[in-house]
Amino acid sequence: MAIKIAIVSQKGGVGKTTVALNLAVALAESQRRTLLVDLDPQGAIGLSLARQNSEWVGLAELLMGQTSPEAAVIPTKLPALSILARGRLDPADVSEFEKVVHVPGTLERTLEPVATGFQFVLIDAPSGLGMVPRAALSFADFALVPFQAETLALRSVTQLLQVLEHVRANENPRLRLLGILPTMVRLGKEASMEVMSQVWNNIAGVLETVVPWSETYAKASRAGLPVAFLGGVVTPEARRFEMLVGELESRIASLTGLTGEGYERPQRNLL
Repeated sequence: MAIKIAIVSQKGGVGKTTVALNLAVALAESQRRTLLVDLDPQGAIGLSLARQNSEWVGLAELLMGQTSPEAAVIPTKLPALSILARGRLDPADVSEFEKVVHVPGTLERTLEPVATGFQFVLIDAPSGLGMVPRAALSFADFALVPFQAETLALRSVTQLLQVLEHVRANENPRLRLLGILPTMVRLGKEASMEVMSQVWNNIAGVLETVVPWSETYAKASRAGLPVAFLGGVVTPEARRFEMLVGELESRIASLTGLTGEGYERPQRNLL
């Protein structure tokens, strides 16, 4: 059974989709069969990969019964990674999309057939505390919360944590906080490090891995690529997500004892 992780944030601009895309790539490069689901009505994953707004069939068509799970899943050149795009959604229909997704059981009925055969399902939900993020949390096993290292995010992150607790208590008892992932951390900058000090000292669940601010992410966005797919010397940013995979898998094992199908390796001989 797939481990389902909803990637949610209380505010926009924290690098949530960047985290979702690059974490999915890092999992797949670690031989974890991974499905990346674009639940954002704006189609953030497709936009990050420089795809046209209506280029890919996906979740919208599945919800309307206009395609099959097999046809909706997009394989990538990374064998262990597939994408379920948002689909062809007219911007005028976003409110209807949100209402349909929010109906209890809709995501489960829609995504469970698609998730067959995957070890991880990463769900890139839109930012905020509205209907679609709530639906993602009601479906997921874990929530990963990207947190921008700045004062406004610090003041508002408790709102999202309260929603997580409400969903767990009333809608989805499986749901656990996987971790709060600091993003856009400006190492050496006093204001950023002051926020990080407060987060580390006052909020439980903050991950040891952090994602520093880097121009590399803007370069990857312009190229429509994950950071690990940029040409040249392997960047520290790509390695950062490899580290994140290890920390998240350790947390999953600690929280639930789940390690995922196929993680075991046979004994081998070196000589």
